[in-house]
Amino acid sequence: MAIHKQLLSSLPSVRQLRAFVAVYHTGSISAAAQELSLTQPAVTMLLREFETRLGVSLFDRHTRALHRTDAATRAIGYAQRALAEMEGLSTSMSELAGLHAGRVRVVATAAVAQAMLPPAMRKFLDEHPGVSLEIEEVGPAEFVNAIESSQVDFGVGTLEGTASGLREEVLIREPLVAAALPSAAFPGGVPMTWKQLSALPLVTVRSGYGIRGRIEAAAREVGVELKIAHEVSLLATAVALAANGLGVVVVPPSIVAHETKLVTQRLMRPTVERVIGVHYRRERTLSPAASAFLRVLKQMH
Repeated sequence: MAIHKQLLSSLPSVRQLRAFVAVYHTGSISAAAQELSLTQPAVTMLLREFETRLGVSLFDRHTRALHRTDAATRAIGYAQRALAEMEGLSTSMSELAGLHAGRVRVVATAAVAQAMLPPAMRKFLDEHPGVSLEIEEVGPAEFVNAIESSQVDFGVGTLEGTASGLREEVLIREPLVAAALPSAAFPGGVPMTWKQLSALPLVTVRSGYGIRGRIEAAAREVGVELKIAHEVSLLATAVALAANGLGVVVVPPSIVAHETKLVTQRLMRPTVERVIGVHYRRERTLSPAASAFLRVLKQMH
């Protein structure tokens, strides 16, 4: 009979199992009591309760000794396995709670996975080498669906719309900048308006991808038409094109922080922010390992 279909009141307790195993191996109540750090009456009571639960006698009681019955011989293997399984459960949960084991599964947009996660991953895995850390990269359009439908702990990225089923913890707010090779038309280091940007060739992701929506909204707000020179699917590709002199790319500064060829100019009138956050399902409880990785992300950003 499956345990979930059996009345809990009919199942033995851990204390009863331990008392039975100790008496079985020591052959006496007094020796078992000493081994378990209990009194003899306490061990006697536990053993009798266990026999009552099972409906059989486990020992024939004589004046100075206990003799195992056939029922005891059959029961000892079950009792020892049950205790071993419970000890294994306790050890396994202690390992998870102590971050000596476990698995963290994170979904992130490609740009975030490349720019933000590697340093945090290195720090976390150095501190918790027994934990497995898996990163799944998705496109911006698939980000929300990946969090809601797959077995990930949380997502790191930017929501392009509302997602009522998700909770958000903000990590970074970054104002968008324009980045390009230094030139007379693009000196770097000074603010640039969207109107000034409209005079330069732009390299950007395609409509519906990533920050393209914010770029288009800002251009509409000031009534300018941007000169799209090249459209690509990945922000990293757009940065690479800009680094080879094919135009100006509009990005969060963290994306081009390690791109030494490019200089940046902060975009203003309007200032447009990209918010990077941690997103997870409202009903989800984060595991100790996932909570620890989230703490590392917060500390580093």
